[in-house]
Amino acid sequence: MSTIISVLVTYNQLLLSQINQLLIFIAKNIPLNGPKYDMTSPKYNKLTIDKVPIIKTFKILDYKQILIEYKLVNGKDKKPVNSRDKTSVSPDTICPQCGAPHIYIYDNNGGRGQLWCKVCDLHYNKDKVDFKTETFICPFCGHILSKKKDRKNFYVHKCVNKKCSYYVDSFAKLSLEDVEEYNKDKHKFKLHYIYREFTTNYFDVDLNSMPKGATSLKFRNFSSHVMGLCLTYHVNLGLSTRRTALALWEIHGVKISHVTVSKYAITAAAYVKPYVDNYDYKPTNYLAADETYTKVKGQHQYVWLVMDAIKKSILGYQASFSRDTGPCILTMRMAFDKYKVFPGKTLKFVADGYTAYKLAEQQFKLNNMDFDVTQVIGLTNSDPISTEYRWLKQIIERLNRTFKFSYRVTNGFGSEEGSNTHLALFVAYYNFLRPHTYSYWGPLNSIPELEKISTMPAKWQKLIELSQKLIIEKQVV
Repeated sequence: MSTIISVLVTYNQLLLSQINQLLIFIAKNIPLNGPKYDMTSPKYNKLTIDKVPIIKTFKILDYKQILIEYKLVNGKDKKPVNSRDKTSVSPDTICPQCGAPHIYIYDNNGGRGQLWCKVCDLHYNKDKVDFKTETFICPFCGHILSKKKDRKNFYVHKCVNKKCSYYVDSFAKLSLEDVEEYNKDKHKFKLHYIYREFTTNYFDVDLNSMPKGATSLKFRNFSSHVMGLCLTYHVNLGLSTRRTALALWEIHGVKISHVTVSKYAITAAAYVKPYVDNYDYKPTNYLAADETYTKVKGQHQYVWLVMDAIKKSILGYQASFSRDTGPCILTMRMAFDKYKVFPGKTLKFVADGYTAYKLAEQQFKLNNMDFDVTQVIGLTNSDPISTEYRWLKQIIERLNRTFKFSYRVTNGFGSEEGSNTHLALFVAYYNFLRPHTYSYWGPLNSIPELEKISTMPAKWQKLIELSQKLIIEKQVV
C-alpha cells in the first residue's frame, strides 16, 4: 500500500513540474494582456471600408448643338469624316454620347473595334454594349476601377493597378510569412482598393408600408375592449396567442380562439405602425444601433434596431432574412427621418464592428448626409474609442435582451407576417406604454390622451384611435 502511495506522490510531483515549465513558457512567449486580434494586420483589411471613389459622370450631349457652336466659333461647318480605306463605319452607328451619325465617326484602329467621334471627341469600343453612365476612378492612383464581382444587391469594383499607392502600402505591411501565404492564397488578403456599387436604391424604398394580413376593426363576436385585453396579455405580459386565449377564458370568461388573437395583433400592428413611425420623438444626437435575430419557420431572421441612447426611444427598426447593408440602410433612414434637421457631423452614431454600418455610412454620404459611424469593437475597453462609447453599446445590448425576452415565448414564428407584427407591436409598447425607470416608471413618450386613461386595454384602444386619425389626416392632405 505504501509503495502505491509513494508512486502516486512521485507522479504528482512530476506533473506539477511539467505544469510549472508550461507556465514559464507561456509567460515568456505568449503575452496574456495583449489584444486578441491584431486589427492592423492586412488579413483584417476585409473588415474595413475604403473611402468613396472619384465618380465621373457620363454626360449626354447634342451633336447638333455642338455643330452650331463650332460654326459660330470657327465661321465654317465641321466636315464629316472622309474615309479613304476599306474599314468604313456601319451606317447604323451613332455616337453614344452626342448622337452623331456615322458620317462623323472615324474607325480609329483599323477595324479592331475602337471608334472616334469627330463631334464630341469621344473614343469608345463599338462592341461595348453596356456603355456606362458613370465611371468609378480610384482615389489613390486615378485609374478606372474594374468590375470584378456581381453580387445580389451590389457590384464589386476593384483597382487592379499594381503601382497604386493603396496596393503598394498594403503590400509593404505584409510580413515574410504573410507574403508566402499571399502568394499561395491571394483571396485571403485585401490589398487592392475596392468599391461596392449598390444596384438597389434603398433611399427610394417606402418606409411607411404596413404589415400584410391586416383586417378591419368591425367587431362581430367581440368588442374593442376584448381586443385591448388580447393586446395587453399578448404584448405587455408576453403571453403566446394560445396562452392569451386561455387567460381570457379563465379570467374574463371570454371564449376566443388563438387565431382570432393573432388576427387582432396583426390588425393592431397595421393601425399603430403609422403613429409610431411618424411621432415627433425630438431625438438627441446620440444614437446606438445593433442587430439581433429571431426565427421564422426555423430560419434566422435578423432584427435591426436604432435607438436614441439618451431618451431610450426606438427610432428605427427592420426585419430581414439577410444580414447585409440594405436593411441596415432602411433602419438608419427610419431613424434619421425623425430629425427635422439632420445633425450631420455632430451626430454620435455608435454600432459594433460589422461592416454593414460603414457601408451604409458611405451610401448616406453619397446622398448628402455626412456623418461618422463610431464602431465599438470587442467586449473590453482596450482602446480609447471603446472606453468613451462603451456605454452607448451597452444600452442597445440591453434593448436587445428586452426584445429577446418578449420573443422567447413564441419559440419562433410561423410566418414573416407574424414576425413583423410582433416587432411593430413591441416598438409601440416599448415607446408609449411600457414603464421605464428612466422616466420614473412612466412611458418614454408621454401622450396626453393616454395619461387620462388608467387601464392598459383602454390605452391600446386609444393608441389605435389616435393612429386612425393620423392616417385619415394624411389621406386628406
